[in-house]
Amino acid sequence: MSEILFLRHGPTDWNAAGRIQGHTDTSLSLEGETLVRSWCIPERYAGWHCYASPLQRARQTAVLLGHPDPEPVSALHEMNWGAWEGLKLGALRQQNPADLHSNEVRGLDFRPPEGESPREVRERLAHWLFSRTSDELPAIAVCHKGLLRAALSLATDWDMTCDPPVKLQDHCAHCYRVSGNRLEVDVLNIPLTTHPTE
Repeated sequence: MSEILFLRHGPTDWNAAGRIQGHTDTSLSLEGETLVRSWCIPERYAGWHCYASPLQRARQTAVLLGHPDPEPVSALHEMNWGAWEGLKLGALRQQNPADLHSNEVRGLDFRPPEGESPREVRERLAHWLFSRTSDELPAIAVCHKGLLRAALSLATDWDMTCDPPVKLQDHCAHCYRVSGNRLEVDVLNIPLTTHPTE
Protein backbone atom coordinates (compact mmCIF):
# COMPACT_ATOMS: atom_id res chain seq x y z
CA MET A 1 0.00 0.00 0.00
CA SER A 2 1.24 3.50 -0.81
CA GLU A 3 -0.11 7.03 -0.86
CA ILE A 4 -0.93 9.86 -3.21
CA LEU A 5 -1.64 13.46 -2.26
CA PHE A 6 -3.98 15.34 -4.61
CA LEU A 7 -4.21 19.12 -4.68
CA ARG A 8 -5.83 21.60 -7.01
CA HIS A 9 -3.97 24.35 -8.84
CA GLY A 10 -4.13 27.94 -7.61
CA PRO A 11 -6.76 30.39 -8.86
CA THR A 12 -6.85 31.87 -12.35
CA ASP A 13 -8.63 34.89 -13.82
CA TRP A 14 -11.19 32.48 -15.29
CA ASN A 15 -11.84 31.04 -11.82
CA ALA A 16 -12.49 34.55 -10.53
CA ALA A 17 -14.86 35.23 -13.43
CA GLY A 18 -16.70 31.93 -12.95
CA ARG A 19 -15.77 30.66 -16.40
CA ILE A 20 -15.52 26.94 -17.19
CA GLN A 21 -11.87 26.17 -17.98
CA GLY A 22 -11.65 22.48 -18.81
CA HIS A 23 -8.82 21.90 -21.30
CA THR A 24 -8.38 25.64 -21.95
CA ASP A 25 -4.78 26.37 -20.95
CA THR A 26 -5.17 29.31 -18.60
CA SER A 27 -2.38 30.48 -16.31
CA LEU A 28 -2.47 31.44 -12.66
CA SER A 29 -3.65 34.96 -11.96
CA LEU A 30 -1.40 37.35 -10.04
CA GLU A 31 -3.64 36.75 -7.02
CA GLY A 32 -3.35 33.02 -7.63
CA GLU A 33 0.43 33.15 -7.67
CA THR A 34 0.42 35.12 -4.42
CA LEU A 35 -1.91 32.61 -2.80
CA VAL A 36 0.13 29.58 -3.87
CA ARG A 37 3.30 31.22 -2.53
CA SER A 38 1.60 31.19 0.89
CA TRP A 39 0.96 27.45 0.68
CA CYS A 40 3.20 24.82 2.19
CA ILE A 41 3.12 21.08 1.67
CA PRO A 42 2.95 19.50 5.15
CA GLU A 43 6.21 17.96 6.29
CA ARG A 44 4.83 14.42 6.16
CA TYR A 45 4.51 14.71 2.36
CA ALA A 46 7.64 16.77 1.69
CA GLY A 47 10.09 15.18 -0.71
CA TRP A 48 7.50 13.06 -2.51
CA HIS A 49 7.74 12.84 -6.28
CA CYS A 50 5.51 15.39 -8.02
CA TYR A 51 3.19 14.71 -10.97
CA ALA A 52 1.17 17.48 -12.57
CA SER A 53 -1.44 18.02 -15.21
CA PRO A 54 0.19 19.32 -18.41
CA LEU A 55 -1.94 22.49 -18.21
CA GLN A 56 0.15 25.48 -17.17
CA ARG A 57 -1.97 26.44 -14.15
CA ALA A 58 -1.14 23.08 -12.56
CA ARG A 59 2.53 23.14 -13.55
CA GLN A 60 2.93 26.70 -12.25
CA THR A 61 1.40 25.65 -8.94
CA ALA A 62 3.80 22.71 -8.63
CA VAL A 63 6.81 24.93 -9.34
CA LEU A 64 5.71 27.54 -6.78
CA LEU A 65 5.37 24.71 -4.23
CA GLY A 66 9.02 23.79 -4.71
CA HIS A 67 8.86 21.21 -7.49
CA PRO A 68 10.78 22.86 -10.35
CA ASP A 69 10.33 19.96 -12.77
CA PRO A 70 6.98 18.25 -12.13
CA GLU A 71 6.37 15.18 -14.27
CA PRO A 72 3.51 15.90 -16.72
CA VAL A 73 0.72 13.31 -16.78
CA SER A 74 -2.07 13.57 -19.35
CA ALA A 75 -4.39 11.51 -17.13
CA LEU A 76 -4.37 14.42 -14.67
CA HIS A 77 -5.84 16.80 -17.28
CA GLU A 78 -9.02 18.60 -16.24
CA MET A 79 -12.32 17.27 -17.60
CA ASN A 80 -12.95 18.31 -21.20
CA TRP A 81 -15.99 20.63 -21.16
CA GLY A 82 -16.18 20.79 -24.95
CA ALA A 83 -18.46 23.52 -26.32
CA TRP A 84 -19.05 24.92 -22.83
CA GLU A 85 -15.45 25.96 -22.14
CA GLY A 86 -15.21 29.69 -21.52
CA LEU A 87 -18.89 29.93 -20.58
CA LYS A 88 -20.47 30.41 -17.14
CA LEU A 89 -22.72 27.77 -15.57
CA GLY A 90 -25.15 30.45 -14.44
CA ALA A 91 -25.61 31.62 -18.01
CA LEU A 92 -26.07 28.03 -19.21
CA ARG A 93 -28.77 27.48 -16.59
CA GLN A 94 -30.60 30.58 -17.76
CA GLN A 95 -30.41 29.60 -21.44
CA ASN A 96 -31.84 26.10 -21.10
CA PRO A 97 -32.49 25.15 -17.47
CA ALA A 98 -34.47 21.95 -18.17
CA ASP A 99 -31.83 20.45 -20.45
CA LEU A 100 -28.98 21.33 -18.12
CA HIS A 101 -30.82 19.89 -15.12
CA SER A 102 -31.60 16.62 -16.92
CA ASN A 103 -27.90 16.37 -17.80
CA GLU A 104 -26.65 17.18 -14.29
CA VAL A 105 -28.82 14.57 -12.58
CA ARG A 106 -27.02 11.89 -14.60
CA GLY A 107 -24.11 12.25 -12.16
CA LEU A 108 -21.09 10.36 -13.44
CA ASP A 109 -22.66 10.28 -16.92
CA PHE A 110 -23.16 14.05 -17.15
CA ARG A 111 -21.64 15.21 -20.44
CA PRO A 112 -21.18 18.69 -21.93
CA PRO A 113 -21.63 18.96 -25.73
CA GLU A 114 -18.47 17.63 -27.43
CA GLY A 115 -17.00 17.06 -23.97
CA GLU A 116 -16.15 14.32 -21.51
CA SER A 117 -18.13 12.72 -18.68
CA PRO A 118 -16.95 12.52 -15.05
CA ARG A 119 -17.04 8.73 -15.44
CA GLU A 120 -14.46 8.96 -18.23
CA VAL A 121 -12.31 11.24 -16.08
CA ARG A 122 -12.52 8.71 -13.24
CA GLU A 123 -11.62 5.84 -15.58
CA ARG A 124 -8.52 7.55 -16.96
CA LEU A 125 -7.42 8.51 -13.45
CA ALA A 126 -7.91 4.92 -12.24
CA HIS A 127 -6.02 3.47 -15.19
CA TRP A 128 -3.04 5.72 -14.50
CA LEU A 129 -3.16 5.40 -10.73
CA PHE A 130 -3.42 1.63 -10.57
CA SER A 131 -0.59 1.18 -13.05
CA ARG A 132 1.91 2.95 -10.77
CA THR A 133 4.72 0.79 -9.42
CA SER A 134 6.03 0.86 -5.87
CA ASP A 135 8.91 3.04 -7.13
CA GLU A 136 6.47 5.69 -8.41
CA LEU A 137 4.59 6.24 -5.15
CA PRO A 138 4.15 7.95 -2.75
CA ALA A 139 3.63 11.06 -4.81
CA ILE A 140 1.93 14.42 -5.07
CA ALA A 141 -0.50 15.08 -7.95
CA VAL A 142 -1.19 18.72 -8.80
CA CYS A 143 -4.35 18.74 -10.86
CA HIS A 144 -7.89 20.14 -11.10
CA LYS A 145 -11.26 20.16 -9.37
CA GLY A 146 -12.62 17.52 -11.73
CA LEU A 147 -9.79 15.19 -10.74
CA LEU A 148 -10.32 15.80 -7.02
CA ARG A 149 -13.95 14.83 -7.49
CA ALA A 150 -12.96 11.78 -9.55
CA ALA A 151 -10.58 10.58 -6.82
CA LEU A 152 -13.27 10.99 -4.16
CA SER A 153 -15.75 9.12 -6.35
CA LEU A 154 -13.25 6.33 -6.92
CA ALA A 155 -12.52 5.93 -3.21
CA THR A 156 -16.11 6.18 -1.92
CA ASP A 157 -18.26 4.94 -4.85
CA TRP A 158 -19.91 8.37 -4.97
CA ASP A 159 -21.96 8.46 -8.17
CA MET A 160 -22.23 12.28 -8.26
CA THR A 161 -26.04 12.23 -8.35
CA CYS A 162 -26.08 13.83 -4.89
CA ASP A 163 -23.82 15.91 -2.67
CA PRO A 164 -20.37 14.41 -2.07
CA PRO A 165 -19.92 12.33 1.09
CA VAL A 166 -17.31 14.87 2.23
CA LYS A 167 -17.06 18.48 1.05
CA LEU A 168 -13.60 19.07 -0.42
CA GLN A 169 -12.39 22.43 0.88
CA ASP A 170 -10.48 24.99 -1.15
CA HIS A 171 -6.75 25.49 -0.57
CA CYS A 172 -6.40 21.99 0.85
CA ALA A 173 -4.75 18.72 -0.17
CA HIS A 174 -6.30 15.26 0.02
CA CYS A 175 -4.37 12.09 0.75
CA TYR A 176 -5.43 8.60 -0.37
CA ARG A 177 -3.99 5.13 0.04
CA VAL A 178 -3.41 3.06 -3.10
CA SER A 179 -3.67 -0.70 -2.63
CA GLY A 180 -3.76 -2.86 -5.74
CA ASN A 181 -6.78 -1.71 -7.71
CA ARG A 182 -8.34 0.16 -4.79
CA LEU A 183 -8.19 3.77 -3.69
CA GLU A 184 -8.99 4.48 -0.04
CA VAL A 185 -9.40 7.75 1.81
CA ASP A 186 -6.56 8.53 4.20
CA VAL A 187 -6.94 12.21 5.17
CA LEU A 188 -9.05 14.83 3.38
CA ASN A 189 -8.96 18.63 3.64
CA ILE A 190 -5.36 19.02 4.75
CA PRO A 191 -4.74 22.81 4.97
CA LEU A 192 -1.99 24.15 2.71
CA THR A 193 -1.78 27.49 4.47
CA THR A 194 -1.98 28.63 8.06
CA HIS A 195 -3.51 31.90 6.86
CA PRO A 196 -6.66 30.99 4.88
CA THR A 197 -8.00 33.74 2.64
CA GLU A 198 -11.60 34.88 2.85
